[in-house]
Amino acid sequence: MKILAIDDQQLVLLPLQKRLNELGYDVRIETDANKGISQYDSFNPDLVIVDINMPTVSGLEIVKYIRNSKRKDTPVMVLSGNTEDKVITAGFDLGINDYMKKPLSLNEICARIKRLIGQPTVTFSNTNNSHVVIQQRCVGVVIPCYNEEDRLLSAEFTNFIDKNTGYHLCFVNDGSTDNTLEVLNNLRKGREDYITVYNCEKNGGKAEAVRLGMLHMVEKADLDFIGFLDADLSTDLKDFDELVSTIENSDFKIVSGSRISRMGANITKESARKIISMTINFIIRKILGMNFKDTQCGAKIFRKDVIQLAFDKKFVTQWIFDVEIFKRMSIHFGIEKAKSYICEKPLKRWIHADGSKLSMKDSIKIVAQLGQIAWVYRSKNKIVDSNQVELSLVHKN
Repeated sequence: MKILAIDDQQLVLLPLQKRLNELGYDVRIETDANKGISQYDSFNPDLVIVDINMPTVSGLEIVKYIRNSKRKDTPVMVLSGNTEDKVITAGFDLGINDYMKKPLSLNEICARIKRLIGQPTVTFSNTNNSHVVIQQRCVGVVIPCYNEEDRLLSAEFTNFIDKNTGYHLCFVNDGSTDNTLEVLNNLRKGREDYITVYNCEKNGGKAEAVRLGMLHMVEKADLDFIGFLDADLSTDLKDFDELVSTIENSDFKIVSGSRISRMGANITKESARKIISMTINFIIRKILGMNFKDTQCGAKIFRKDVIQLAFDKKFVTQWIFDVEIFKRMSIHFGIEKAKSYICEKPLKRWIHADGSKLSMKDSIKIVAQLGQIAWVYRSKNKIVDSNQVELSLVHKN
């Protein structure tokens, strides 16, 4: 029994293909709608599963094509994040057999397929207890790594992407002098569609590793959001997923994790480190003109349309580049609009991991770097202000 699945996001199709193959179906997937139509003509599937919102050809156009073809009775199921009544109604008017709204569990998708076309007599594995959900959004995560050979929590990363569809992890090896690159390449084996290893031959610091990783991931067309996360997982992956949910269901362009102590949260810091952090955060708030509680949490998620703005140019500093990101936002959009685009979301869990590269002595360097940021971006603010004055004079004249 043959199934053709067409969706512009490969991260949606891959887990679907894997599960249906395990159930004995012969499955082909296609991310290009036009190629999907060609596949339909040559593959002669018993069922077509199609997304609605695709960049070149709408899923409804594919349904029209099928209904006007020689095999016009081929069952068609829609799997889409589009929940508009008029779109769903249009689909059924065209003759679709089922409309499945993302997010949706693979178990339910398979049950609907079995009801519609039956089940192959040969099943290759038992997957009934696997509760995997096909998500509406696809997310890229950049993880900078420097000498992480002994403390990279490989199993936690692989378990997460095995259970959470729609994620692609990009590990950036920042010129490590140990066997980190080998560890990362081994981590990627068998999961090449979900894990990328970006290798920097020379150590450029965390800021540059994150910057290069973000610019690399923004080239992937099927990703909706891209963020970064510390390799030591001091921020839990489940918490990161909640940051994704926040940006997905809002108009924010950046959602930043915040390690604010609150009831019900597990936030641990050394007391001296906490005092220094409060002092640094006070200085940061003065530089940004924004009431941030915590800019330096290593968990942030971005909409793709601001990634070039935030990461195109090299950062002035190696450690507190997060401040520069927010400063670039305020210079580009204006401070009030930038405030409306950025959200701080408290984490449920954050633990200072042993072996962190940032020592207490480094705090003195951070203060110096904050002074550097204030000086460099102050000049840029003056340029922006002068341009705005010139524009206003032109409009008056």
